[in-house]
Amino acid sequence: MAEQNFLVFGKWDPSQVVIKDASLTRYVSLKSKRIPHTFGKGTRHRFEKGSLSIVERLINKIMRSGQGKRKLSGKYIRGRHGCGKKVMAMHMVEDAFDIVEKRTGKNPMQVLVDAIQNAGPREDVTRIQKGGVSYTVSVDVAPLKKVDESLKNLSLAAFSGSFNTKTSAAEALAKELIAAASEDNTSFSVKRRDEMERIAKASR
Repeated sequence: MAEQNFLVFGKWDPSQVVIKDASLTRYVSLKSKRIPHTFGKGTRHRFEKGSLSIVERLINKIMRSGQGKRKLSGKYIRGRHGCGKKVMAMHMVEDAFDIVEKRTGKNPMQVLVDAIQNAGPREDVTRIQKGGVSYTVSVDVAPLKKVDESLKNLSLAAFSGSFNTKTSAAEALAKELIAAASEDNTSFSVKRRDEMERIAKASR
């Protein structure tokens, strides 16, 4: 029974997860906790979110309201009335993990880590000003930023996949995790990664 307390949601063992990208090892935390909720302790110091459980970071991203005012693929994407509702977001992630395990037979935490590694862009653009002229240049993406972008794209995929459809957000998230983990071209987050890298390549 004491051993079960170290399983995420009491089901999945994070100690079996392998992180292939060495640069992300420091920022993909696999802290074992039954309920991934720290009551905001990771917000007190700069860069402390890198030590926060990767499952809780995904849950926190899902609690956001989507893209806000920016259009994405020609439409506005909002959250499913989940802003600040952490219990609902946790249930969504747990249900998505159940679906992932049922469809793949793998530890869903390993699928999540693989999806994060594949969905993160390696290059991005930044705007600089020189001589009164502004232009964009490509820059390498820091590992922490790469994880942030991956989690954002995965949560947006859950919103877009369940937007105005009968598909549940948990099912859409599970589908996206499986597609991104296998680097499938149908994956929303992989498409976003390729788009960012294409724009960065044009700005070299």
